[in-house]
Amino acid sequence: MRRISIVSLIGATISILSFSLVAQAQSRQELLQQLETRRAELQKLEEQFLAPADEDRAAFADFLKQPDTGLIRLLPRETFDQFPNKPGKLTVRGGGAYYSFVRLTHEYGYGSDIELQQNYLSVGFAGADYGIMTMIDEVPLENVTPELSAAAFLFGYNPPNEEAARRQEIQSFRSSPKNIDGANYCSRLPVKVGATYLLRSISYGNSDVLVAFRVVRKDSDDSVILAWKLLKKFPKPELTRATVRN
Repeated sequence: MRRISIVSLIGATISILSFSLVAQAQSRQELLQQLETRRAELQKLEEQFLAPADEDRAAFADFLKQPDTGLIRLLPRETFDQFPNKPGKLTVRGGGAYYSFVRLTHEYGYGSDIELQQNYLSVGFAGADYGIMTMIDEVPLENVTPELSAAAFLFGYNPPNEEAARRQEIQSFRSSPKNIDGANYCSRLPVKVGATYLLRSISYGNSDVLVAFRVVRKDSDDSVILAWKLLKKFPKPELTRATVRN
């Protein structure tokens, strides 16, 4: 009898352990499903947080019916992005401070064309990429054409293909505004609500675009709403790297 009791006890113990392992496996699978659900919910919340307000969309409803147009919100990088000693407030890379007019995404690292930081808008901030901007005040987006004097330079600009020339161009537009035919061009300009800007973003091996955008308004969290229109896509630029001779 004692031997039977021991065998029964061992069997019961094995059954309990087996049930515990199955329950644990199920629990981990459930946790994974919860994580995936929460991630999808968080992504949807972030998309809502990044989206312009309904009144913004209503105000630009007719404009948005035109091809190659959009309405976006940019968040100030210093507040929402991740830094070495400060966690980011969003999961999207770049904290919503960047946008690509080619790939239509806020996600940094996918050919971003514009950045908002410290109440300044900038272009050309990664790798070999660079860009040029100018402010044309209150000119309506619909009136921006190649015939506009401030736009003529950006429409006709040819980015250099040699590394040394590229570096020189970057420095010339970053150091101070460059005056060409009465208009000032640089890679960084202050946010001015109601103003229209022209932006030429050059990403070697990826894209080269000219965009007109208008700062519609600034929100209470210092984010800004931009209405934009893609004016032209140029041929993809290629960069010839200098060869090192031994």
